[in-house]
Amino acid sequence: MQRPAPANLPPLSPAAQAHSEAAAAHLRAAIAAASGWLPFDHWMAEALYAPGLGYYAAGNVKLADPDAQAPAGDFVTAPQLTPLFARTLARQAAQVLRQTDTQAVLEFGAGTGALAEGVLRELDALGLQDTQYLILEVSADLRARQAERLAPFGERVRWLDALPDRFRGCVLANEVLDAMPVSLFRWSDDDTVLERGVAWDATQGFVWEDRPAPPRLAEAVAARMPALAGYVSEINPQAEAWIDAMGRWLEQGAALLIDYGFPQGEYYHPQRAGGTLMCHLRHHAHGDPFTAPGLQDITAHVDFTAMADAAQAAGLQVLGYTSQARFLMNAGLMELLAQLDPSDARAYAQAVAPVQKLLSEAEMGELFKVLAVGRGITQPLIGFARGDRLGKL
Repeated sequence: MQRPAPANLPPLSPAAQAHSEAAAAHLRAAIAAASGWLPFDHWMAEALYAPGLGYYAAGNVKLADPDAQAPAGDFVTAPQLTPLFARTLARQAAQVLRQTDTQAVLEFGAGTGALAEGVLRELDALGLQDTQYLILEVSADLRARQAERLAPFGERVRWLDALPDRFRGCVLANEVLDAMPVSLFRWSDDDTVLERGVAWDATQGFVWEDRPAPPRLAEAVAARMPALAGYVSEINPQAEAWIDAMGRWLEQGAALLIDYGFPQGEYYHPQRAGGTLMCHLRHHAHGDPFTAPGLQDITAHVDFTAMADAAQAAGLQVLGYTSQARFLMNAGLMELLAQLDPSDARAYAQAVAPVQKLLSEAEMGELFKVLAVGRGITQPLIGFARGDRLGKL
């Protein structure tokens, strides 16, 4: 008998259930092909990106409309909450673009296209109407939604199928790093590092199985935290490799990396002994990645110290690091709010409420951080003018 799903998750439609069963069959085949054990980062990659079956590669509605009565999708991102997020980010992007030879923005994982639309409109208002907008998107259905939404911008927007060979401009990555497959590890009772992988059990379904970690993983873990028996967490070599590659193709400009996470000392805090792995299914967050494969998002928080270290090793400068709340206020969010008309109390309240969510320490304001890395940027970035936390990395 297979393990029950976490409580309070919504029921699946017959079509969704069939899709998930097909994804599970694919994952079982991947485990069998790997002699019965698949490292978790490989399992997560298949669950999220397997062609036609993975969460980001199949035609599921992933991102919700926050204004819908019963929103579809699995989660809501900052650009969907309010256009003021994109407009504020555009002000920082504009400062970067004015220091580069080319007016171009490259966004990774553009979601519904809300961020791209808002950034482009604000850049136009700031006098940067010639800015080209490039998007690298792995989800076919999201790419189609983006194309429809961004059609008014014509040839200014185009999609890439692979990383550029070279790029000058501003890079945007909002909630991208958290979706990159992570390696899981556990410290054993004898202070050795074990790699956590996935096996298949005919009775229980997908199950955890730990094996001795390969030297590279063991060394990386040991360099980041002391041995703590039973401690389980993640490390994200793929995100670090992504930033390393950026060091080769980003010739001039800055990348703004926005995600939830911590500096390394907080990430591997002794009290965070179960790691940060989190799943999202129809607006329900839970911790079981084996539930509804192919239908739910699987994420992990970001170790921003590791990202900054990877940037420096790749020859990039670390230009700033702070909370989302502080970044948005520095970059001009309050000035944009001041432009709203308070005489229409209802409209004003509807505009202000999502901003409070972006800024609140209890919600997105403190959990989400902004890390800026780049090359050839000489002016200090406005988003980090006050409250920069580089010293905490």
